[in-house]
Amino acid sequence: MSSHCLKIAWDFIEAKGHKNIKATHRSTIEITKDDYVTERGDCIIACSANKALSDLNSELKNVIRRDDTLVIIVIKVGDIVDYIVGRGSSKLTLSSDRKIIIRRSSYIDDATLTIHANKAAKDIDRELITKLVREEKVNIWVLGMYV
Repeated sequence: MSSHCLKIAWDFIEAKGHKNIKATHRSTIEITKDDYVTERGDCIIACSANKALSDLNSELKNVIRRDDTLVIIVIKVGDIVDYIVGRGSSKLTLSSDRKIIIRRSSYIDDATLTIHANKAAKDIDRELITKLVREEKVNIWVLGMYV
């Protein structure tokens, strides 16, 4: 029998859409605690979030700060669901108290949740984005896992 054990940690974030959401950025996705989105914020998919990176539970942060962690972000607006898959890193600080950024690249700063993600804002389901432009509520689950 194998001694491998799957370790999973998760957290839940509530946010909402905004009329200025474009979600056209080619390399990042951002969720912010700010209650507004400017015309230039083309990576932002949700605002008025009840959590930023610094607010995520410590068990999840510890799991994400491993180089072999798979990070899955599930986004649900109404009956539309989309998800993003990325990687954790031991270099992540997860310390931003304003935002959460999902990156396709390997760039890391205090707002980076995950690197090498399979999607950027432009890749998110457009039906979901339409609902966000109508300022609908969004539920976001962040899961970190490794063997």
